Amino acid sequence: MREPVELRRQRILAVVQSRGTVKVSALAAELEVSVVTVRRDVEELTLAGKLRRGHGVARPVDDIGELPAVPAARPGEPAGASAGEPTGDGGAVALVVPERHSYLYETLHGARSVLEESGMRIALHIAPQSAGAEHPLVERALASGARGLLIAPRWRSAVSEEADYGWLADVKVPTVLMERRPRPGSALHALDSVCSDHWYGVHLAVDHLVSLGHRRIVLAARDDSPTARTVRAAFAEIASARPEVEDWTVVLSTPNAVPGPGRAPGQTAVTTPAGAPAAPLDLAALLRERGATGAVLHGDVDALMLVQRLAESGVRVPQDCSVVAYDDVVAALGSTPLTAVSPPKAEIGRAAAELLLHRLSRPVGDSGPVRRTELLPTLKVRGSAQAPTD
Repeated sequence: MREPVELRRQRILAVVQSRGTVKVSALAAELEVSVVTVRRDVEELTLAGKLRRGHGVARPVDDIGELPAVPAARPGEPAGASAGEPTGDGGAVALVVPERHSYLYETLHGARSVLEESGMRIALHIAPQSAGAEHPLVERALASGARGLLIAPRWRSAVSEEADYGWLADVKVPTVLMERRPRPGSALHALDSVCSDHWYGVHLAVDHLVSLGHRRIVLAARDDSPTARTVRAAFAEIASARPEVEDWTVVLSTPNAVPGPGRAPGQTAVTTPAGAPAAPLDLAALLRERGATGAVLHGDVDALMLVQRLAESGVRVPQDCSVVAYDDVVAALGSTPLTAVSPPKAEIGRAAAELLLHRLSRPVGDSGPVRRTELLPTLKVRGSAQAPTD
């Protein structure tokens, strides 16, 4: 189904606001539309006073400049070199985040504010979507003299996560994981980390729906990130433990929300029996089948698309189905602003940067105890949930 113009422009606005200056060509590739289409959208958003337009780029209205990204080395090119020139990471803090990830870009900007205030130089590395892409970028940063590392690996599957544990545990500079919590007892258990308490976030969503009187609840969630896996597991645990919840189920929010290469054993892409890509989730049919009146939807873009499909099927939000989104990146921008669990994304980045600065300030060999910090999400109530009408 073709994405509506208004939703596409909301996504453009959210990306630019969270990421800073963005090339129009990059937006077009990310949204899978033509450059001409994105250029037209940017012009309209500029006329509305929501963006600033530059030569081939879109900027936030309050743009304060952008971090220069350190590109990935070309195949066969030695770490620490790009087009034959040094990266200039010496003495800097390396930040490594995945490309096309608006959620983690908000975390990045939180870390950036703390590091810049401290006078610390930053080298930003954008990891492509391929499995294991972070490893060569980190090697490159260390070879160029980076003093410390802030990293948010993509980790689309449990397999890709486990594959990174060994080399990340051997990094020889102070390192802090952002918005990631490794498996207990793993090689990274004793690595500094700062992340959201997603169990608590799911608790907020379920508790809100239950408090309104909903007894049959659906979770439609992604399955291609550590956050998604935590949300799915937490929902099953919380819903099954609440005596008020009479029925609950977990489904995939969209067919492409599964891990790519490096899936866990038994994990497969969602396909039809004939091997063709699966159809989008028919949430309206599922709600009727389960008799559900409430839904938790992860993440935001999937949530907005699902709410739109509900409307097309004659299901009104919140009159017929109450919805709580999870992520709160663009949840407020829908035609029906969505009540959402809002992890403290920027605060995660700030806390991670502060922890790294603390590590860098200590004498060599006196690092102190490992810190595993969790920050609690909040619930932003916007009116997409109400008491059942029956």
